[in-house]
Amino acid sequence: MKAAVITFPGSNCDRDLAVAFERAGFEVARVWHKDTALPAGVDVVGVPGGFSFGDYLRCGAIAAQSPIAAAIQAHATRGGYVLGICNGFQVLTEMQLLPGALMRNAGLKFICKTVGLKVATTDSAFTSGYAKGQDIAVPVAHHDGNYTIDAEGLKALQGEDRIAFTYRQNPNGAMADIAGVLSANRRVLGMMPHPERVVDLQHGGADGATLFASLMGGMALA
Repeated sequence: MKAAVITFPGSNCDRDLAVAFERAGFEVARVWHKDTALPAGVDVVGVPGGFSFGDYLRCGAIAAQSPIAAAIQAHATRGGYVLGICNGFQVLTEMQLLPGALMRNAGLKFICKTVGLKVATTDSAFTSGYAKGQDIAVPVAHHDGNYTIDAEGLKALQGEDRIAFTYRQNPNGAMADIAGVLSANRRVLGMMPHPERVVDLQHGGADGATLFASLMGGMALA
C-alpha cells in the first residue's frame, strides 16, 4: 500500500505522519503543495498538522486552494482514502471533503496535552482495529479545534455513525465532544488529536499505531 504525505509551508507534523505510515508498512511518497498531481498508485493521502500558510484568513483556507488540492479532491471522489490530522482536518473541512468547521477553542488558548478519547465507531478502515467504546490516549496541540456543525449536520453524523472519536473530557468546546469525523463513504477521516505522535511506546504511548495498522489492514481487504 502506498501513502502520500502532503507538505505545505508551515506544516510541522509531515515527517511524523510519514514515519507513522512507514511503521505500519506503507510505502510513503512526500508531496509538495505546489505539485499538481499525486504519485501513481497512491492509496491514501495524509494531510498533516501544523500551521499551513501561517493560518492566515482561516486555518486551512489557503492550503485548500493550493495546486495539490484538486488532486486530493479527485482522489477522494474516486473512493481513495484521506487522513487529515489537526491542521489537516481543518484543510479537509475547507475543501468540503468533511462537514463542519474548526473554530477557536472555547477557552481562547492554545492547548497542548494528552487527552482521553473514546472510539465512537469501529465501522471504518481507520478504526476497525479498536474496540467500540475503547479508551485511548492521544495528544492534542491546537488553537482552533472547536468542532462546530449545524443541528442538521450533527444529526446526520450521529444517525450515520460517522463520529469516529469523541473526547472523554472536552478540552476545546467541540460540539457533542467530537474529536474526529468520517465522510459519507467512510474513507475520509479528519481528527484534531495527533495519532502519529503515539506510535512508539518509547515516545510515551502507542495508541495511535492501531489507527495506521487498521488502515493498512482495512485497505487490503477493501
